[in-house]
Amino acid sequence: MINNYFTYLSQKYASKWLVFAIDLIIVLITFCASYFIRFNFTLNFDLNQLLFQLPLMLAVASISFLVFGSFKSVIRHTGFTDVVNLFKAVSLMTILTVLFVLINRQFNLIEGFTIPLSILVIHALISFVLLSSSRLVFKMGYNHLKCKYLSSKRVLIYGVGDSGIVTYNALISNVSEKFEIIGFIDDSSSKKGKSINGISILNKNEITQGYVDSHGVDEIIVTSENINKDSLINLVNLNLKVTKIPPIENWINGELNVRQIKQVQIEDLLGRAPIKIDNPNLSNEFNGETIVVTGAAGSIGSELVKQLSYFNLKQLILIDQAESPLYDLQQDLIRNGKENFKAIVADIRDGLRIDAIFQEYKPTMVFHAAAYKHVPLMEHSPYEAIKINVNGTKLLADTASRYNVKKFVFISTDKAVNPTSVMGATKRMAEMYISCLQKESKTKFITTRFGNVLGSNGSVIPLFKKQIENGGPLTLTHKDITRFFMTIPEAAQLVLEAGTMGKGGEIFIFDMGESVKIYDLAKNMIKLSGLNFPADIDIAITGLRPGEKLYEELLANGENTLSTYHKKIMISKTRELDYSSVKTEIEALCITNRFQNNNIVMKMKRLIPEYKSNNSDYERFDKKVQIYKKAKEILHDKTDKTYGNT
Repeated sequence: MINNYFTYLSQKYASKWLVFAIDLIIVLITFCASYFIRFNFTLNFDLNQLLFQLPLMLAVASISFLVFGSFKSVIRHTGFTDVVNLFKAVSLMTILTVLFVLINRQFNLIEGFTIPLSILVIHALISFVLLSSSRLVFKMGYNHLKCKYLSSKRVLIYGVGDSGIVTYNALISNVSEKFEIIGFIDDSSSKKGKSINGISILNKNEITQGYVDSHGVDEIIVTSENINKDSLINLVNLNLKVTKIPPIENWINGELNVRQIKQVQIEDLLGRAPIKIDNPNLSNEFNGETIVVTGAAGSIGSELVKQLSYFNLKQLILIDQAESPLYDLQQDLIRNGKENFKAIVADIRDGLRIDAIFQEYKPTMVFHAAAYKHVPLMEHSPYEAIKINVNGTKLLADTASRYNVKKFVFISTDKAVNPTSVMGATKRMAEMYISCLQKESKTKFITTRFGNVLGSNGSVIPLFKKQIENGGPLTLTHKDITRFFMTIPEAAQLVLEAGTMGKGGEIFIFDMGESVKIYDLAKNMIKLSGLNFPADIDIAITGLRPGEKLYEELLANGENTLSTYHKKIMISKTRELDYSSVKTEIEALCITNRFQNNNIVMKMKRLIPEYKSNNSDYERFDKKVQIYKKAKEILHDKTDKTYGNT
């Protein structure tokens, strides 16, 4: 209300014509003052002559102000450009007056009329100073009254570079909300004690909870794109709001708008630079291709579709059994002007349906993202996990091979490494099957492994957000549990890059930086929400779920890596498989897959030596499998000795 009142008064009473009149009065006053200064502050001059000259000054000043429009600026937003316009107007006024005086002296147009040139110089100087000062005084008075009667937000700006200065200007020019800039923060101690526009520059080490409390700081706005993780976490740990400006390329028309300043996200605290792909070979790889994406409506699948849609594809085929999410994806593509795609509701377990799709559209590449991925649910449903993750992948891969698809990119998970869960084991089996198929197919089968994806369906971040919205507590299975994280766009970019560089048979793993402690992540999310841990929201430890690991791995026992031309992508050098035997066993398991969980899990453990259950009912089978393997080895040795003796 008060803000609107101030705006109303400034618009109604501080109109441009009122400003024009005030400027003219200032010009006349300074002209009289020039005479006093010229004659040593005495009246030793002709007062009648002064009064006779005032109309001329009034006319010349009016012309100058009208020419440059210096009176049209909004006074409360006076800036450098407005001061420059005043300088131009005063200069023109002085030049016109000097010309008139010189011409009158030459031709005596007005008898006895003259103005000492020294007075005109003095008048020009003090007119410019007083006109500029009047605007600054009005601006300061307006801001003072606004601060007095309006609640203002006390802000620290992190960064003194160009982005910091632009942010400062955007804040003080904002009319919808009042900001009071307390100071600038910089990493360099050499800038400590200096100031910008009268505002002190502080070293980051000075910003403690005590400083924040004593100065009543409400918010810190981070303008530096190079701020490191530790510095950002230190700011988040303070009891105040931490926000961040977007990259310069995202500013509106090259200018920062206060509404673009957003809350720091949990992604900013990952502790590594975002992975960026800039490979011109991607365009060549996908140019004119017909590409199938399974699980297209899922988190990774939809991002793959989004990124692939920007290439010059012949056609993009979206396959998913989830009707509503697939419809939403279809509408997003239509809104973005994409036309060369086909959304198909289909189940990858339906071999006849998949075959019909391949026969009709003749895809040249496949990105297989469809899978069941929730560890606790799949631990209780091995039948479903095998049906989708193993048999679904098998049917799709067999179909791709039969139709001579050029490349088949399978999206696996770090849970397939030394699996401790049914879900991880089924993904490992799928990896093994397509490795076997590579030996007998013209299709290039490529596997990609990566960890948790921030914001994906069912991931910990959306769960924590919902729990915070509901008032907590945040539920965590173990205080020491850690995970690797990357964003959805990063994961999709790396999948496309790996698909491009793959020659067939590789398992690509991604450099995901350091693993993140979920307990720390939960605390940071509470703080980012403007709440305190544990006063406002606590964290409850619930215990590890069936099949869940304390930490994830990207390489199995006995595996190592080979580098590629992209430093964030490596090739896993896996152990050799007995391809014909493994392929036969997986095919048999898919055929005999029934609702008998114990038998299914036993067969999986025999097939995957590194599969050892954790916090699960199936742990009891690990010893049985070890006994079975030992007996098999003994029998094998005896058989060899018998044949040897013979």
